[in-house]
This record gives sequence, structure tokens and C-alpha cells, in this order.
Amino acid sequence: MDTFEEINMKGFADEFIDPSLDLFDEIEKLKKEKNAVILAHYYQEPDIQDIADYIGDSLGLSQQAAKTDAGIIVFAGVHFMAETAKILSPSKKVLLPDIKAGCSLADSCPPHLFKKFKEQYPDHLVITYVNCTAELKAMSDIVCTSSNAVGIVESLPKDQKIIFAPDKNLGAYVAKKTGRDLVLWNGACMVHEIFSREKIIKLKERHPGAKLLAHPECEEAILKMADYIGSTTGILKYASKHEAKEFIVATEAGILHQMEKENPDKIFFPAPPDNSCACNECPHMKRNTLEKLYLCLKNESPEITVPQYIIEKAVKPIERMLEISARLGL
Repeated sequence: MDTFEEINMKGFADEFIDPSLDLFDEIEKLKKEKNAVILAHYYQEPDIQDIADYIGDSLGLSQQAAKTDAGIIVFAGVHFMAETAKILSPSKKVLLPDIKAGCSLADSCPPHLFKKFKEQYPDHLVITYVNCTAELKAMSDIVCTSSNAVGIVESLPKDQKIIFAPDKNLGAYVAKKTGRDLVLWNGACMVHEIFSREKIIKLKERHPGAKLLAHPECEEAILKMADYIGSTTGILKYASKHEAKEFIVATEAGILHQMEKENPDKIFFPAPPDNSCACNECPHMKRNTLEKLYLCLKNESPEITVPQYIIEKAVKPIERMLEISARLGL
């Protein structure tokens, strides 16, 4: 029998779209007609970001959608993000423009394998990065984000044994910042592991005043070079507030759209990858298009569903994270 993720990941046939349609106008009409809200992650293509009601990090977007009176949430992102939105808004219909928009990091930690891994450390608390499947969240004690992971770990007793999953690079960064000996799952994001240290050095030589901004999902060699390490939202805020005029950005290139909109007087360079391509885009994020967003809203599919028993288990570690974050001001 298929798991609920496998059922959700089955594709839908393409549908013809009249090329004369103004998709921006049509999407706005459908949104009002269906009482829908559109969420777009920073890594989405510019057109989708421009038509979205809210743009941001995955968890923040899901929290924002939960506060609205919208009956339908269209999450222009990847599969685990739409699942998180469903966990926080179980009574709302959650749609994903492309059902095959997965995530290399989430996929790197299959729940059935993690269950066996977890059983090897029965006295360990499980902290999972929000970039994981609903099933993995349901197996966790606390969920964290890239911006609060360090604070979450530091809030726990120093003798508390911890498993950190699924991102080994974020886990290693957190371990270094906190001095804790974390047991790490060997998972990673394909985009954040392709940056070339050598090419970044050469780029900095051509732009000596440029600041290197890196997401903590990057490998240690990149983080050691960074002038700032933080979440996508943190990177955006740093670039807006810092007096520098040039920045090298080591995360998915979609974020540059908002950075350039907010800082038209500054120049942003995507950190070069260690491959023959000049880009550092996530192929999963970029499966979503304006056309697919239109069809998704028109047909109210593909819909993301999560079993109630998973929702009930997965919401608890998220609530624990929010409680700790509120208490400590993270």
C-alpha cells in the first residue's frame, strides 16, 4: 500500500491554457472568488513572488496563513512546506501548484529509516529541522528553524542527549555554536552543497568590498568564509541594513529577486556553484510556474492531505518550539 506521501506525490495531467489569458488577472479573480491566500517561498520564480499575498520562509508562511480567514491555501513552495501549512491549518484546503515539487533535504531522511536510526539512541531527544516531512515531524520532540536552532538547543540542559535531523550541515553549525555533541542524521540540501569555495574566492577578489551571506545549510568551508550566516529572512534583513553595496549570496538564487526589489542601489551576486552551470537554483522549487499556479487555483488541485493522526503528533513539536521561542525571545 502507498504511504500518504506517495499518494500525494502522484502527478496530474497537464491542461491547456489559452495563451491570450492574463494570468495575473485570472489568478486575482480566482483568489477572490474562492477565498484563497497565496504563499510564496523566497526561492520561487519572480512572477510567483510578485502575485503572492505573503512571501517568506516556510514556517512563517504557514503561520501567517493560519491567521487568515482564507478557506484555501495555495503554497508555492515544495511538498513539506504545504504539509506544514496543513498541520497548522487542518480545516483548510491546502494546494501545491506542482505535486512533484519535492525537496532533496526532506527526501534524504525517509521516515522508516529514521525510525530505525532513532531506536539506536533511546535516551536522546529528537530535534528536527522544519525542512522535513510531516511523518518525520511526528517522530520528533521539538521542531526548529534555521534561525532558532541554536537557541532551541541552548535552551535544553547541557547533559541532554540530542539527535539532530535531517540536515547534517545545519546540525554541525549548531553543534559548533553551542558546544554540544549532537548525533547527526546524514542529510543535506543539494543546492546548499554545490557552492564552490574556490569560485567564491575568485569572485571576492573581483569585488573586494562584497559581503558573503550564507545559509547555515551550506558546508562548513563556505560558512567559514561568510560575513553573515542566517536564514533567508535573516539574509534579507542583513543586506538591507548593512552599508555595503555588494553582496555574494550563498543560498538559492530566487532570493535575489526580493533583495534587489528592497535594495535597488545595491548589487547582489549569486554564489557560484561547483559545476558547469552558472546558476544555483533548486529544480524542485522551480517546478512551480505561474501557469501551474493558475490551474491549481482553478481546479483546486493538487491538494495536500495529511492523516489526522500525523497532524496530531506533528503539531506538538512545532508548538513546543513556538513555546520555547516565545519564552526566550528567539
